[in-house]
Amino acid sequence: MRRRVWILVLAAPVIVAAVLLVSGARGLAASAGQAQASNVEVKIDNFSFGPATLTVAAGTTVTWTNRDDIPHTVVSDDKVFKSKVLDTDEKFSFTFTKPGTYGYFCSIHPKMTGKVVVE
Repeated sequence: MRRRVWILVLAAPVIVAAVLLVSGARGLAASAGQAQASNVEVKIDNFSFGPATLTVAAGTTVTWTNRDDIPHTVVSDDKVFKSKVLDTDEKFSFTFTKPGTYGYFCSIHPKMTGKVVVE
């Protein structure tokens, strides 16, 4: 009987360590999935995009929100994405799946520019 008790006492830390290792691996997998499916916001306000330059991972969805009192658009230089005219508090989203640098501007106010760098 004493041997069985000692085996359990010696095995318990190993079992606890295995459970912690498995649960930690699940947590890491969940974190990796969250990083891949992230969302980032760009605010349009005072005739500017903020932040003006944004670096994101491939698979990230960027949402532009017009916080200005006048309409704006979001149009990529290479026409990969193009919003409708956004009134105050309206949003436009685009998911960047391919690495690269995507310059964009407001077609109503072409001096308003921004850039998304996808890694």
